[in-house]
Amino acid sequence: MKLGLFTSGYQREPVEHMFQDAARFGYDYIELWGGRPHAYPPDLNRYGTQELRSLSDRYGIPISIFTPELNAYPYNFMLGTETQRQSCVEYIKQCMDAASALGCQATLISAAHAGNLTSREAIWDRLVRTLQELVPHAERLGQKLILEPLTPYESNTVTSANDLYSVFQAVPSEALVGMCDVVAPFVQHESISAYFDKLGQKMYHMHIVDSSGSDDVHLVPGEGRLPLPELMYELKERDYHGSATIELVTNYLNEPRFYARRAIQNLRQMMQEGDSHAY
Repeated sequence: MKLGLFTSGYQREPVEHMFQDAARFGYDYIELWGGRPHAYPPDLNRYGTQELRSLSDRYGIPISIFTPELNAYPYNFMLGTETQRQSCVEYIKQCMDAASALGCQATLISAAHAGNLTSREAIWDRLVRTLQELVPHAERLGQKLILEPLTPYESNTVTSANDLYSVFQAVPSEALVGMCDVVAPFVQHESISAYFDKLGQKMYHMHIVDSSGSDDVHLVPGEGRLPLPELMYELKERDYHGSATIELVTNYLNEPRFYARRAIQNLRQMMQEGDSHAY
Protein backbone atom coordinates (compact mmCIF):
# COMPACT_ATOMS: atom_id res chain seq x y z
CA MET A 1 0.00 0.00 0.00
CA LYS A 2 1.39 3.37 -1.02
CA LEU A 3 1.19 6.23 1.50
CA GLY A 4 0.70 9.84 0.48
CA LEU A 5 1.34 13.22 2.08
CA PHE A 6 -1.59 15.65 2.03
CA THR A 7 -0.41 19.21 1.51
CA SER A 8 -3.20 21.29 3.08
CA GLY A 9 -1.23 21.52 6.31
CA TYR A 10 1.72 23.07 4.44
CA GLN A 11 -0.13 26.16 3.23
CA ARG A 12 2.02 28.42 5.45
CA GLU A 13 5.26 26.79 4.30
CA PRO A 14 7.34 27.16 1.13
CA VAL A 15 6.12 24.82 -1.57
CA GLU A 16 9.45 22.96 -1.65
CA HIS A 17 8.99 21.78 1.94
CA MET A 18 6.16 19.49 0.84
CA PHE A 19 8.41 17.59 -1.54
CA GLN A 20 11.44 17.65 0.76
CA ASP A 21 9.46 16.16 3.60
CA ALA A 22 7.67 13.57 1.49
CA ALA A 23 11.06 12.34 0.28
CA ARG A 24 12.92 12.37 3.60
CA PHE A 25 10.08 10.90 5.67
CA GLY A 26 9.38 8.05 3.24
CA TYR A 27 6.07 9.02 1.62
CA ASP A 28 5.38 7.49 -1.79
CA TYR A 29 3.46 10.36 -3.36
CA ILE A 30 1.78 13.70 -2.75
CA GLU A 31 -1.95 14.37 -2.68
CA LEU A 32 -1.96 18.02 -3.64
CA TRP A 33 -4.48 20.35 -2.00
CA GLY A 34 -5.77 22.80 -4.59
CA GLY A 35 -5.62 26.02 -2.63
CA ARG A 36 -3.50 29.12 -2.50
CA PRO A 37 -0.66 29.84 -2.25
CA HIS A 38 0.63 26.64 -3.88
CA ALA A 39 -1.92 25.06 -6.17
CA TYR A 40 -5.08 27.06 -6.78
CA PRO A 41 -6.34 25.76 -10.14
CA PRO A 42 -6.88 29.13 -11.88
CA ASP A 43 -3.31 30.07 -10.91
CA LEU A 44 -1.96 26.79 -12.28
CA ASN A 45 -3.93 27.07 -15.50
CA ARG A 46 -2.85 30.70 -15.96
CA TYR A 47 0.82 30.54 -14.96
CA GLY A 48 1.60 26.87 -15.55
CA THR A 49 2.69 23.93 -13.44
CA GLN A 50 6.42 24.06 -14.14
CA GLU A 51 7.55 24.70 -10.54
CA LEU A 52 5.49 21.86 -9.09
CA ARG A 53 6.52 19.39 -11.80
CA SER A 54 10.17 20.40 -11.40
CA LEU A 55 10.04 19.80 -7.64
CA SER A 56 8.26 16.49 -8.17
CA ASP A 57 11.04 15.35 -10.52
CA ARG A 58 13.85 16.69 -8.31
CA TYR A 59 12.69 14.83 -5.20
CA GLY A 60 11.28 11.75 -6.96
CA ILE A 61 7.83 12.29 -5.45
CA PRO A 62 4.92 12.04 -7.90
CA ILE A 63 1.80 14.18 -7.52
CA SER A 64 -0.73 11.37 -7.83
CA ILE A 65 -3.98 13.03 -6.76
CA PHE A 66 -5.26 16.60 -6.99
CA THR A 67 -7.81 17.61 -4.32
CA PRO A 68 -9.43 21.01 -4.82
CA GLU A 69 -11.19 22.74 -1.93
CA LEU A 70 -14.93 22.15 -2.35
CA ASN A 71 -16.25 22.18 1.21
CA ALA A 72 -15.86 25.86 1.95
CA TYR A 73 -16.17 29.29 0.43
CA PRO A 74 -16.55 29.92 -2.46
CA TYR A 75 -17.11 26.51 -4.08
CA ASN A 76 -19.77 23.97 -3.07
CA PHE A 77 -21.70 22.45 -5.96
CA MET A 78 -24.49 21.28 -3.65
CA LEU A 79 -25.48 24.73 -2.35
CA GLY A 80 -26.87 27.87 -3.94
CA THR A 81 -28.53 28.77 -7.22
CA GLU A 82 -28.36 26.85 -10.48
CA THR A 83 -25.97 29.50 -11.80
CA GLN A 84 -23.70 28.92 -8.81
CA ARG A 85 -23.84 25.16 -9.41
CA GLN A 86 -22.88 25.61 -13.04
CA SER A 87 -20.00 27.87 -12.00
CA CYS A 88 -18.76 25.16 -9.65
CA VAL A 89 -18.99 22.53 -12.40
CA GLU A 90 -16.79 24.68 -14.63
CA TYR A 91 -14.39 25.19 -11.74
CA ILE A 92 -14.06 21.43 -11.17
CA LYS A 93 -13.35 20.96 -14.87
CA GLN A 94 -10.55 23.51 -14.47
CA CYS A 95 -9.32 21.43 -11.54
CA MET A 96 -9.25 18.29 -13.68
CA ASP A 97 -7.35 20.19 -16.38
CA ALA A 98 -4.79 21.32 -13.79
CA ALA A 99 -4.52 17.77 -12.47
CA SER A 100 -3.87 16.48 -15.97
CA ALA A 101 -1.16 19.10 -16.52
CA LEU A 102 0.48 18.01 -13.25
CA GLY A 103 0.49 14.36 -14.34
CA CYS A 104 -2.03 13.28 -11.70
CA GLN A 105 -3.93 10.03 -11.99
CA ALA A 106 -7.06 11.45 -10.38
CA THR A 107 -8.98 14.45 -9.13
CA LEU A 108 -10.68 14.00 -5.75
CA ILE A 109 -13.95 15.80 -5.00
CA SER A 110 -16.52 15.73 -2.21
CA ALA A 111 -20.18 16.67 -2.10
CA ALA A 112 -20.55 19.18 0.71
CA HIS A 113 -23.60 20.29 2.67
CA ALA A 114 -26.69 20.95 0.56
CA GLY A 115 -28.48 23.21 3.03
CA ASN A 116 -30.73 22.57 6.01
CA LEU A 117 -34.04 22.97 4.14
CA THR A 118 -33.17 20.98 1.02
CA SER A 119 -35.17 17.77 0.51
CA ARG A 120 -33.48 14.43 -0.06
CA GLU A 121 -34.99 14.30 -3.55
CA ALA A 122 -33.56 17.70 -4.47
CA ILE A 123 -30.17 16.75 -3.03
CA TRP A 124 -30.06 13.56 -5.08
CA ASP A 125 -31.14 15.28 -8.30
CA ARG A 126 -28.48 17.99 -7.95
CA LEU A 127 -25.75 15.49 -7.10
CA VAL A 128 -26.49 13.18 -10.02
CA ARG A 129 -26.82 16.02 -12.55
CA THR A 130 -23.49 17.45 -11.44
CA LEU A 131 -21.64 14.15 -11.70
CA GLN A 132 -23.19 13.45 -15.09
CA GLU A 133 -21.70 16.73 -16.29
CA LEU A 134 -18.27 16.07 -14.78
CA VAL A 135 -17.71 12.44 -15.72
CA PRO A 136 -17.40 12.98 -19.52
CA HIS A 137 -14.62 15.50 -18.87
CA ALA A 138 -12.74 12.96 -16.73
CA GLU A 139 -13.22 10.34 -19.43
CA ARG A 140 -11.81 12.65 -22.11
CA LEU A 141 -8.75 13.33 -19.96
CA GLY A 142 -8.23 9.64 -19.16
CA GLN A 143 -8.46 10.50 -15.48
CA LYS A 144 -10.26 9.08 -12.45
CA LEU A 145 -12.77 11.26 -10.63
CA ILE A 146 -12.79 10.16 -6.98
CA LEU A 147 -15.88 10.93 -4.90
CA GLU A 148 -15.19 11.13 -1.16
CA PRO A 149 -17.91 10.63 1.47
CA LEU A 150 -17.73 13.18 4.27
CA THR A 151 -18.79 12.93 7.91
CA PRO A 152 -22.32 13.97 8.93
CA TYR A 153 -20.67 16.91 10.71
CA GLU A 154 -19.62 18.23 7.29
CA SER A 155 -22.30 17.15 4.84
CA ASN A 156 -25.82 15.80 4.34
CA THR A 157 -25.15 14.60 0.79
CA VAL A 158 -22.69 11.66 0.49
CA THR A 159 -21.58 10.26 3.85
CA SER A 160 -21.54 6.45 3.54
CA ALA A 161 -20.65 3.43 1.44
CA ASN A 162 -24.34 3.02 0.60
CA ASP A 163 -24.43 6.58 -0.74
CA LEU A 164 -21.47 5.82 -2.99
CA TYR A 165 -23.06 2.57 -4.17
CA SER A 166 -26.21 4.45 -5.16
CA VAL A 167 -24.17 7.08 -7.00
CA PHE A 168 -22.38 4.43 -9.05
CA GLN A 169 -25.73 2.89 -10.01
CA ALA A 170 -27.03 6.27 -11.16
CA VAL A 171 -23.85 7.44 -12.93
CA PRO A 172 -22.17 4.38 -14.45
CA SER A 173 -18.65 5.15 -15.65
CA GLU A 174 -15.25 3.57 -15.21
CA ALA A 175 -13.89 7.07 -14.62
CA LEU A 176 -16.03 7.62 -11.49
CA VAL A 177 -14.69 5.82 -8.43
CA GLY A 178 -14.98 5.99 -4.65
CA MET A 179 -12.89 6.00 -1.53
CA CYS A 180 -13.03 5.78 2.24
CA ASP A 181 -11.83 8.42 4.65
CA VAL A 182 -11.82 6.25 7.76
CA VAL A 183 -13.08 9.07 10.00
CA ALA A 184 -16.44 9.17 8.19
CA PRO A 185 -17.53 5.58 8.96
CA PHE A 186 -15.93 5.59 12.41
CA VAL A 187 -17.85 8.58 13.77
CA GLN A 188 -21.20 7.18 12.59
CA HIS A 189 -20.59 3.55 13.60
CA GLU A 190 -20.38 2.29 10.04
CA SER A 191 -18.11 -0.57 9.02
CA ILE A 192 -14.91 0.45 7.23
CA SER A 193 -14.65 -3.05 5.78
CA ALA A 194 -18.10 -2.64 4.24
CA TYR A 195 -16.65 -0.11 1.79
CA PHE A 196 -14.58 -2.89 0.22
CA ASP A 197 -17.44 -5.39 0.21
CA LYS A 198 -20.04 -2.99 -1.22
CA LEU A 199 -17.90 -1.07 -3.70
CA GLY A 200 -15.61 -3.80 -5.03
CA GLN A 201 -13.37 -2.47 -7.80
CA LYS A 202 -14.82 1.01 -7.29
CA MET A 203 -12.98 1.22 -3.95
CA TYR A 204 -10.04 3.20 -5.33
CA HIS A 205 -8.43 5.25 -2.53
CA MET A 206 -8.29 5.88 1.22
CA HIS A 207 -7.62 8.65 3.70
CA ILE A 208 -6.12 7.14 6.84
CA VAL A 209 -5.84 9.18 10.03
CA ASP A 210 -7.03 8.80 13.61
CA SER A 211 -10.20 10.10 15.24
CA SER A 212 -11.74 10.79 18.64
CA GLY A 213 -14.96 9.23 17.37
CA SER A 214 -17.01 12.30 18.25
CA ASP A 215 -16.06 14.95 15.66
CA ASP A 216 -14.56 15.35 12.19
CA VAL A 217 -11.06 16.29 13.40
CA HIS A 218 -8.28 14.29 11.72
CA LEU A 219 -5.60 13.20 14.20
CA VAL A 220 -2.11 11.75 13.78
CA PRO A 221 -2.37 7.94 13.55
CA GLY A 222 -2.05 6.43 17.01
CA GLU A 223 -3.35 9.50 18.85
CA GLY A 224 -7.08 8.78 18.73
CA ARG A 225 -9.50 5.91 19.28
CA LEU A 226 -9.63 4.32 15.84
CA PRO A 227 -8.38 0.68 15.80
CA LEU A 228 -5.73 1.38 13.20
CA PRO A 229 -3.43 -1.62 13.90
CA GLU A 230 -6.37 -3.94 13.28
CA LEU A 231 -7.25 -1.99 10.13
CA MET A 232 -3.70 -2.53 8.89
CA TYR A 233 -4.10 -6.29 9.46
CA GLU A 234 -7.36 -6.24 7.54
CA LEU A 235 -5.94 -4.30 4.59
CA LYS A 236 -3.04 -6.75 4.42
CA GLU A 237 -5.37 -9.75 4.43
CA ARG A 238 -7.60 -8.13 1.81
CA ASP A 239 -4.49 -7.60 -0.32
CA TYR A 240 -5.24 -3.89 -0.73
CA HIS A 241 -2.64 -2.37 -3.05
CA GLY A 242 -4.30 0.99 -3.59
CA SER A 243 -3.23 4.35 -2.28
CA ALA A 244 -3.80 5.77 1.20
CA THR A 245 -3.13 9.42 2.01
CA ILE A 246 -2.41 10.41 5.60
CA GLU A 247 -4.78 13.36 5.51
CA LEU A 248 -3.57 15.75 8.17
CA VAL A 249 -5.30 19.06 7.55
CA THR A 250 -5.43 22.35 9.45
CA ASN A 251 -5.09 20.85 12.93
CA TYR A 252 -1.30 20.85 12.50
CA LEU A 253 -0.67 24.07 10.58
CA ASN A 254 1.89 25.39 13.06
CA GLU A 255 4.38 22.53 12.67
CA PRO A 256 3.36 20.40 9.67
CA ARG A 257 6.84 18.88 9.30
CA PHE A 258 6.88 17.47 12.83
CA TYR A 259 3.49 15.85 12.51
CA ALA A 260 4.01 14.60 8.95
CA ARG A 261 7.07 12.73 10.22
CA ARG A 262 5.30 11.35 13.29
CA ALA A 263 2.25 10.31 11.27
CA ILE A 264 4.08 8.14 8.76
CA GLN A 265 6.39 6.67 11.39
CA ASN A 266 3.38 5.59 13.45
CA LEU A 267 1.50 4.18 10.48
CA ARG A 268 4.52 2.38 9.02
CA GLN A 269 5.04 0.69 12.38
CA MET A 270 1.41 -0.46 12.38
CA MET A 271 1.84 -1.77 8.84
CA GLN A 272 4.95 -3.71 9.85
CA GLU A 273 3.06 -5.23 12.75
CA GLY A 274 0.27 -6.10 10.32
CA ASP A 275 2.78 -7.85 8.05
CA SER A 276 4.11 -9.91 10.96
CA HIS A 277 0.61 -10.96 12.06
CA ALA A 278 -0.85 -11.67 8.60
CA TYR A 279 -1.40 -15.31 7.77
